[in-house]
Amino acid sequence: MSDEPLAADEILDGVYRALCAHGYASLTMQDIADECDKSKSLLHYHYDTKEDLLVAFLSRMITDYEEGLEDEKDDPPIDRLAWFLAQFVFTPDEDERQSFHLALLEMRSQGPFNERMREQLVRSDEVLRETVAGILREGIDEGVFEPVDPERTAALLVATLDGGRTRQVTLDEEPTDDSYTRTIVEQAIEHIVEPLLAPGVEFPPLAETLADLDNERSLDADETGKSSSSNPQES
Repeated sequence: MSDEPLAADEILDGVYRALCAHGYASLTMQDIADECDKSKSLLHYHYDTKEDLLVAFLSRMITDYEEGLEDEKDDPPIDRLAWFLAQFVFTPDEDERQSFHLALLEMRSQGPFNERMREQLVRSDEVLRETVAGILREGIDEGVFEPVDPERTAALLVATLDGGRTRQVTLDEEPTDDSYTRTIVEQAIEHIVEPLLAPGVEFPPLAETLADLDNERSLDADETGKSSSSNPQES
């Protein structure tokens, strides 16, 4: 059954599209089957329940993100931090990302009641905070950042970014030229990140990092045929 890993990947890709299209609360196995062009019986061959499938989706999302971090580990810490921050920016007219964020917020609300889902959500939060803490530790060692408590600073930064994103997807009713998440990231850079910089160190302009990120997403979409890929920063 050499095609089983491929089928599983296609199913989990279908979960992403189904969450974008239907949200979490009303999501059915048939919705997922339709999005990945598979039979519902095939989904049940790989996953007994919808919960099993969603837990697997969250787990793969985190694992893919961790593998991506390995690819970036040789980049300068300041560039990695700029990239991390930029990924929290999106405009309200990015319908797919908006829908996916809302679906993930619904899933997060299950954390207090569903232990398996909670484990993945906790893991996601830990990965995000440790990503920032690791960047800060490396930057401190290299003299790029002033000595700070990496864990506490990382917790503050991630909470700020997460709060801005949640506010945008739940309260911004109409698309505008201004992105609330961009404003929050700009403020985080000014009030949290820039005070950490060692004398003479400049943080990369957000506009340039966003342009680079958009280019990478476009290339990924061209190569894979997918318009977006998920990672813990989306949760």
